[in-house]
This record gives sequence, structure tokens and C-alpha cells, in this order.
Amino acid sequence: MDLELKDRVYVVTGASRGLGFASAQQLTANGAKVVVSGRDEKAVADAAAELGPDAVGVATDNADPASAERLIATARAHFGRFDGILISVGGPAPGVAADNTDEQWQAAFDSVFLGAVRLARAAAAELSEGGVIGFVLSGSVHEPIHGLTISNGLRPGLAGFAKSLSDDLGPRGIRVVGLLPARIDTDRVRQLDALSGDAEAARAANESRIPLRRYGRPEEFGKAAAFLLSPAASYLTGIMLPIDGGARHGF
Repeated sequence: MDLELKDRVYVVTGASRGLGFASAQQLTANGAKVVVSGRDEKAVADAAAELGPDAVGVATDNADPASAERLIATARAHFGRFDGILISVGGPAPGVAADNTDEQWQAAFDSVFLGAVRLARAAAAELSEGGVIGFVLSGSVHEPIHGLTISNGLRPGLAGFAKSLSDDLGPRGIRVVGLLPARIDTDRVRQLDALSGDAEAARAANESRIPLRRYGRPEEFGKAAAFLLSPAASYLTGIMLPIDGGARHGF
């Protein structure tokens, strides 16, 4: 199926690695151009170089109020247009409620929540009919994940914001979508498994609870993201798509 992505231009944040990078890979593989961002200048430059001539990197932090304007301006300056944004950010600090500090909560709020809200608002002001705003959230939107209390607290609220935004922007022909990854085989998930003290055992236990009996591959997430951001998904908005191998118990 033609996703109709040729020459469309997207900003993808948190894209120096992990799910953001996997999404940028699939977008460019299907003909789109991307502005990728991340906090580490070298990592972002390396990611853009790996993606090729249809990508440009910008080192910036989602928590920086100036990031949104800078990223959208870069899209227009380098590629002449701006069609959408995928807002991804590294996961907040793990821990249970009694252990997470005020500083960890504040840092996560600024980056994961408020940073995403700012980016989405800025994108909404610049997009025209056919534009799209995507949020990389988490399966914790529906089911809390033990040991990820900060994520459990922030992601559902951000999903609520995304749903409200979809209602606001729908009359302008702008779509808003959310992606809910669970156990995708990224550095972040491997680090979380290692916190148990036995990463292999933790992975085996997690896989046993997934109907497909395996972790997802980053490219599988990226393909789902590319589809949802594409004109091929033009009648999908306000949805939260689990990308979890069936791990969510509800329907």
C-alpha cells in the first residue's frame, strides 16, 4: 500500500535512538523527509547521517520552551514545508511511589508532559488541513506498569490532552493520534529488565504474558507510526493504538 508519504515533512523528537529513530527510519524509507531531535548533539548528528539526505538533526531538549519553534522552522528552512510531528521522549526515571523524588517528578513533567504539550500546541498553530500530531505514549495509559510510577502518573494525562486536542483540531482537518508501546526491544526496555537483577529471567517472564510470546521489534513500532502519520490513515484521529503484541488485557 502506498502511504502517500513522498516529500511530506515531519518532525520526530527523541529520535536519536529507540522508538523515535525507528519511526524516522520508516518515514524516510517510505519517501518522507524528517527533522530529528534529541538532547545529545553527536547522537542526533549520527542518527541524521544514518537516515541519509532526507533527514536533518537538531540537538534540543523537549523541555526547552524554544524547541518547538526551532524544530518547525528547521523543517520549513531545509525542506520547504511542515506536515506533522511525532512527539517522543525518553522514559522518565523508574521507581515506586515511595522512592521517586520531587526532582524526578518535576524533570519528567517538564520533558514528558509540558514539553509535549508545548510541541503539540506549536505544531497545531502551524499545520494546515491534512496535518497530523502524534504522541508516543505507553501501555501505562490503560494499565499501570509496576516500577514505573512516574510514567503511570503522566502518560494517561497526556493521552487525555491528546484526545481533547483531536476534538479541537478535527474541524480544521488536523488529526491527533497516540501510540502505546509496551515491550519493544529497545535499550530502554533492556535497562528496565536489568533492574530486576536478572535481565534474561525478567524478559522471559514478560514474554510469557504477551500473547505473541515475544518482544516487539523497533521496526514494527516504526511501521505502525509511519502508517498513523501518513495520509493513508486520513480518517483516524483521537485514537490510542496499542503496539504490544496483545499484552493489554482489555479491548
